[in-house]
Amino acid sequence: MYNVPYFKAANHEEVLAFMKAHPFIMLCGIGEDGYPVATHIPVLIELREGQVFLLGHMMRKQQHTFCFTHNKLALAVFTGEHSYISASWYANPNVASTWNYKAVHAKGLLRFLNEQELYNILVKLTDHFEGSKDSPAAVANMQEEYIANNMKAIVAFEVAVTTIDHVFKMSQNKNLTDHENIIRHLQEGDAQQQYLATQMQQQKDQSF
Repeated sequence: MYNVPYFKAANHEEVLAFMKAHPFIMLCGIGEDGYPVATHIPVLIELREGQVFLLGHMMRKQQHTFCFTHNKLALAVFTGEHSYISASWYANPNVASTWNYKAVHAKGLLRFLNEQELYNILVKLTDHFEGSKDSPAAVANMQEEYIANNMKAIVAFEVAVTTIDHVFKMSQNKNLTDHENIIRHLQEGDAQQQYLATQMQQQKDQSF
């Protein structure tokens, strides 16, 4: 991924906030045949004495479980809203068009967990995404037999994150006039582009 100073967040907390706001990740590993394996999966993010951990579960007896049994190295890709940025929006259009986006790559070691830890993660996941422990869809409120039967098909994991890289590319390398032109055009676009326009407006004070 790009490692360009002006395409960076103001601080580490901003990166963590982005990860928590975009928990549906692409989890990547390497299979025994040397080919990459990827799966799309929701995760929870926990901090323990300053280290980041990703918690989730996956289906058993699939490429991803075989992959991480063979090789514990994992890459979690977090992505947010993105959009094409036309050079026609610049004061001088005789330059390349580009793409604005935010992405975080978290690398670490994946460890499979036991049955009790799986149950605990299921409780945490449903409580978090339901937004209430009182929801009928919360694991604690569902039939024990149903939960036990479904747990047979899945396995819990945690990734102890060792490195976090990110790119928050929001036209920080453009001058103020171009930056404002980009915002104006994005505001006229779809919901995703309008969201990007809001983000660019919010971070403008950091860039100019």
